[in-house]
Amino acid sequence: DVPKATEPRGDSDGSRRGSLCDRHCAAINNVQGDLGDMGCHLHRPRVPPGRSAMGWAGHGAPGTVCVCVGGPHTPCHPPVSPAAMSPPSCCQQHSDEVCESCVVKTTLTAENAVEANKLSNNYKFGFKKWKSHVTARPWEDRSEIVKELYSDLNVIRGSGGSTVTCGNVLYLLLFGWWLSLLYVLVAAMMFITVVGAPYGWLCWDLAGYFLWPFGKVIQKVEVPKSRQVLGACDAGVGESSALLGGPVPRRWRPRCWVDARYWQCASTVVWLCLGYPALVLAHGLVCVTAWLLVVLIPVAKLSARTVARVLLLPPEQVAVRRLRMTEVPLEGEVILCCYRAVNPYYYKYAVDGINVFAVNLLPLVLVTLVLGYVDSHNRLTSSPIKFTLALLSIMPLSYYIGMAIASISAQSNFAVGAVVNATFGSITELTFYITALIKGSREGNRCYAEIVKSALTGTLVGCVLFVPGLCMVIGGIRHQEQRFNSRSAGVSSALLFLSVGGELGTGVSPGLGTSAWAPMPCPSIPAGVFAPTLFSKVYGKLVCGECHNVTQNPLGHYLCHNCHFDLMENNGTLYYSHVQPLVYTVSLLLPAAYLIGLFFTLKTHSHIYDIHISDCHMPGHHHSAVVHWSRWRALVILLLSTLCMSACADLATEHISPILTNSTISQYFIGVTVLAMVPELPEIVNGIQFALQNNLSLSIEIGNCIAVQVCMLQIPILVLFTIFYPTNFTLVFSDLHVYASMFSVVLMNYIFMDGKCDYFQGTVLVMVYFILLAVYFFAPSPSGC
Repeated sequence: DVPKATEPRGDSDGSRRGSLCDRHCAAINNVQGDLGDMGCHLHRPRVPPGRSAMGWAGHGAPGTVCVCVGGPHTPCHPPVSPAAMSPPSCCQQHSDEVCESCVVKTTLTAENAVEANKLSNNYKFGFKKWKSHVTARPWEDRSEIVKELYSDLNVIRGSGGSTVTCGNVLYLLLFGWWLSLLYVLVAAMMFITVVGAPYGWLCWDLAGYFLWPFGKVIQKVEVPKSRQVLGACDAGVGESSALLGGPVPRRWRPRCWVDARYWQCASTVVWLCLGYPALVLAHGLVCVTAWLLVVLIPVAKLSARTVARVLLLPPEQVAVRRLRMTEVPLEGEVILCCYRAVNPYYYKYAVDGINVFAVNLLPLVLVTLVLGYVDSHNRLTSSPIKFTLALLSIMPLSYYIGMAIASISAQSNFAVGAVVNATFGSITELTFYITALIKGSREGNRCYAEIVKSALTGTLVGCVLFVPGLCMVIGGIRHQEQRFNSRSAGVSSALLFLSVGGELGTGVSPGLGTSAWAPMPCPSIPAGVFAPTLFSKVYGKLVCGECHNVTQNPLGHYLCHNCHFDLMENNGTLYYSHVQPLVYTVSLLLPAAYLIGLFFTLKTHSHIYDIHISDCHMPGHHHSAVVHWSRWRALVILLLSTLCMSACADLATEHISPILTNSTISQYFIGVTVLAMVPELPEIVNGIQFALQNNLSLSIEIGNCIAVQVCMLQIPILVLFTIFYPTNFTLVFSDLHVYASMFSVVLMNYIFMDGKCDYFQGTVLVMVYFILLAVYFFAPSPSGC
């Protein structure tokens, strides 16, 4: 007997009816086994009209997830349908409406098994979400835009229109005019030396080239053998060559132009001593400046190739030509051929798998460490500058830590990946928090503990409101409506409810056994990390700093200021006997709940992520995995980045005191904005990239996972750290932190309960976040700070 389908729940993706399909999909998952080393998360396509769900699955539609190892442009073999993998009594004997949820899955392709493993890890709860590739993509699978980014500027293309563009004019204003003038001066100096006259002619030609190099070509010319004989330098006569396309100008040509003896010529010695060093410095400055500006990387390549190739060739072998539409392609070796100075797509450029922005920010880390520890007395720079540099240095280090974790997890089994993510997933924030608490304990300054609490709250509120809201807004500009897996998001939301609690009344609780969330009574009191805060307000003694009798009557009304709940009355009996044991109990229960959530999502109920693995062979398009970072290399980079992170966090806490003391801005605001969100910038960028690809599930999971780790891992670790190193950190938050956190979690659940969103809902989340920032901005600093 088959149970009847339950009433629909208004899910726009198609109703998930009763428990029949849940058992059916679970059977599919059991047949296929655990996730293993490959996996993917799949979007939910609509079943084409006119076809039943099972009919569509029978024609190679996604009934199970098929991770294709090979090129994305190659069609994969149809995966095994659910009907073939489960007992035939389900979908064959019942309406298509009942089992529609079993087939709303699609196929995701990956170039190799390592990349497929990384994609699978992105959808595992507790694993760091990573957008960039951990392996080298096959060259033939890349777009023409990306291929152009990695070209060596030696390819002659057809007529692409006028070379007078805004980017090329910008090159002329920034580099072209003074670089050309420098070449003219070097040419004059070479002519003065007489023996260096050939290089003078070369510099004269290059002066015109670098003034406007676009649409011109520098070519290596093969010298006739008659010119390669040893003898006196002749003045040379004009000769014509089909390769050069015209007469060769009369120039000084000293002895031995080619081979090893070229470097023994007097003109070469003069050139290497007088002309070449000045040009190397100029091109080096151009190269570094253009590389740091990213969009001008073609100019950096132009300068680097000039120094490495053009300026080291004999002048007779260098020919500068202007390309015309009517000319035939050149037959010699093209050294340089540039058409535009600016390419806005260079934000995608990577060096050995590392994004160009992370590469450019790496020298900032070295400058920060050198200034911080060498100039300890602030003779060269001030404390605010050092604090800013240290905080900015955390961003590239967070990127390297994230890529190292993703690389190790993708190349290892599930157990190793879980351990690495649990150990180093929150290392960026914990490093800063612990160093701040240690400094506050040494100085006896409780303001550092308040700053840490503000940063923790700011990270929680920002990852719950700002990160998903910003991703919804940016993704909604390209996609009218975006959908996500509400069941998987419900796991993180349930853990956030456990950690933070809710407000009195009716809110939205995630139903893990259903496909949607339902309105349910929320807890009437804060739970989790805010339980000690509630306990202190109930049993603590209210102490006020200043009280004035406003009625002039001893029994009248008093106006009091700077009031707080004192837990240290009677030598701290209330705190040490009641509050502190409660804090330790909560700090042990929250990580236990986090582990249960991991076991729930990764083992017993992994099917809620719609991740199923099926074999798919890609004939003729299989690519072996060429990883950017091996496991050992990734481990070394992870340890070094963690060490540098600790040093930068130490410098940030060392030089934050003047900012806290002299700043007119509330210390609450500094904690919830700068200290909370700057380390999360790499995660925000990943979330935006996922949203632009219409993969909002990962964008939401990025924020939710960070928020869950704040409440269930970072705060308990800080509490347990105080056992071994006593600090001023207590798990008692201000009312502002409690209300902001609870309201953010409730609002997030309300926005996410239908499994779809648009840019308007994202705007609501972002606006609420900015309103909370305004509250923190105008709030007074913590008492005593």
